[in-house]
Amino acid sequence: MTPNNIKKSELEKRETALHSIILSAGALALERYRARQPGDFTLKGQQDFLTEADALVEEHIRQAIYNLFPEDGLLGEETGGSTSNPSLWVVDPIDGTANFARGIDHFCISIAFVHNGDTLLGAIYNPATNEIYLARKDQYVTKNGQALRVSNIRDTHSSSFELGWSTRIPQEVYLAIISSLLASGTNIRRGASGALALAWVAEGRTDGYAESHMNAWDCLAGLLMVREAGGRTGVYPQTHEEIAHGGAILAVAPGVAEQFSNDTMISLSTKTHNRKENQFGLTA
Repeated sequence: MTPNNIKKSELEKRETALHSIILSAGALALERYRARQPGDFTLKGQQDFLTEADALVEEHIRQAIYNLFPEDGLLGEETGGSTSNPSLWVVDPIDGTANFARGIDHFCISIAFVHNGDTLLGAIYNPATNEIYLARKDQYVTKNGQALRVSNIRDTHSSSFELGWSTRIPQEVYLAIISSLLASGTNIRRGASGALALAWVAEGRTDGYAESHMNAWDCLAGLLMVREAGGRTGVYPQTHEEIAHGGAILAVAPGVAEQFSNDTMISLSTKTHNRKENQFGLTA
């Protein structure tokens, strides 16, 4: 491994491990989900749910990664970590914890592998519906083995847009974004799992997703998926160091990207993404 890149063989080891680890983490999450009791959660803050499963799943993932790649860093929602290591795993053990706690089958595990600020691998798994999304930069994005593509929609009046909510953003800003989106004619929805919302944009189930502030563990895997599926995203993260702080997130189908960028007040990245054919013969 060199300071500015990662060897193909090393990336492939992490790719294989990621696919295995997220499945075992999902099995643990599903076990805890089925065993939960009503009211079996605490609050970290306003509408910020925490269950016993969050910590258990994150520890499972952390230990599995450490056993295989002790030299890598890990940034997790529950146990934190540093972004100083250029090879970094970014983990949300259960995204959509409010849904998990209330018995709603819309939650997931989200894991990304980042090297020097560049997200190279991503996995999102909803064990309740048995839907697994996998991506590798410049290679593929799949759901249960089937290739994904964002929607080809061009008219916002027939579009469906998901909007996330964050306590870090003043309510006035959130309401202004809603007003602008409604004026564009879109249907606004909210599923309460940002990671799955991004996967749904990649799949073409929805046409866009935005959140004025999102943490890296919620979004890095999904943003990679949207780009690999032909969609456009915002500028976050621009550097490896910026991963620690979170940022404004936008992911959209290209035909409605400019309009939704204006509506959400979130800039689009100007980087072009030229998805290559799977030259290494890898399978998801």
